[in-house]
Amino acid sequence: MPADNPTPPGAGNQHTGAHVPADEGIGSAGTASGGTPPPPPHGPTDGPWATFAPPPRRRRRGGLVAAVALATLIAGGIGGGAGYLLADNAGNDRATSTVNSSNGSGVQERSPESVAGIAEAALPSVVTIQAEGDREGGTGTGFVYDEEGHILTNNHVVESASQGGRLTVTFSDGESYEAELVGGAQGYDIAVLRLVDPGDRDLQPLPVGNSDDVVVGDTTVAIGAPYGLSGTVTTGIVSAKNRPVASSDGMGGRSSYMSALQTDASINPGNSGGPLLDAEGAVIGVNSAIQSNSSAPGQQAGSVGLGFAIPVNQAVRVAKDLIESGEPVYAVIGVSVGMTETSSGGAQISTEGDGQNDAVTPGGPADEAGLRPGDSIVKFGDRVIDSGPTLISEIWTYEPGDTVELTYVRDGNEQTTEITLDSRVGDQE
Repeated sequence: MPADNPTPPGAGNQHTGAHVPADEGIGSAGTASGGTPPPPPHGPTDGPWATFAPPPRRRRRGGLVAAVALATLIAGGIGGGAGYLLADNAGNDRATSTVNSSNGSGVQERSPESVAGIAEAALPSVVTIQAEGDREGGTGTGFVYDEEGHILTNNHVVESASQGGRLTVTFSDGESYEAELVGGAQGYDIAVLRLVDPGDRDLQPLPVGNSDDVVVGDTTVAIGAPYGLSGTVTTGIVSAKNRPVASSDGMGGRSSYMSALQTDASINPGNSGGPLLDAEGAVIGVNSAIQSNSSAPGQQAGSVGLGFAIPVNQAVRVAKDLIESGEPVYAVIGVSVGMTETSSGGAQISTEGDGQNDAVTPGGPADEAGLRPGDSIVKFGDRVIDSGPTLISEIWTYEPGDTVELTYVRDGNEQTTEITLDSRVGDQE
């Protein structure tokens, strides 16, 4: 199992411009010291955070697919602007409840608008994914994206099988199919699979909602395979929006970033990649991370009512890129920022480059917008920025070519400018 804590503060900066390694950046990457970047640094401990990746099917070399790990609540703010969460990938006015998806004979019909009705309609389109690599294997969740046999899930669910491993997709009726990886986006934590030979199976894509229209208090329904229990249905509400979350596998891997939907629906290891539905049965998010109730390494994570989902609008945009080209596309602004909070707040642009990249990329979006080394970015669009990971999470909600209003502080003076985002293609090594 991975260690309790990620790399401590001061472990390096993240670069946000083009032409740098993708494992370290806001759109592109590069730590000050070079090489594989550490996870975002520690803040005040508010409780353990864990992957809610699937429980392992087999263990070798002491590792797991999307291994359960621990992390910490960082700069815990309320709502969408203040504070980001560091979580490990894995993994309403009524109480959260669990619905058994197995219908016995003689079960009475339920209204399509009820949780039971939503579950009945959605379950045939939700799948359990087995990923097997040379040294690791695990189980997660996914759902039917289109009639061509594409399945949407988390990247960390299938990453162990990305180098020639085996992927198996099992539907709620018990039928299993071989699948292949179309493409994965490590930074977004989204991946797309395709059924190799679906035969005459009637594929029913889940309807897609609009995550921009979600409000706090809306009903949520989560479906997945927690601890390998396929077809588990739980309910709750959207308990927060635009929650900045940084997640990693807890084993020194690169981090993923999301401006997440937070829900109190009970989701656990194995729910990763499964759909978060609204009261109409439409997908509003892809379940990706939870706060763990585990307090020590080696203990399995579990739900404490704080789950995080990638908004479906972002997930669909990434999925389209992966289906079209097999590669994700990231928005970039062309700066290196520190990954800790600064005394003045915001995401502070480095005062020096990292040896391979300038602090502000010459001719890049930030340079053209007038930003300089040492500036602190305190607002991006309508989001308050308090740290580097929060800035990354927010930038990646936009598309390359978008023009966004940005507020920064220089020498104690706050200034506002507009910045047009550039792009980076692929998760570069």
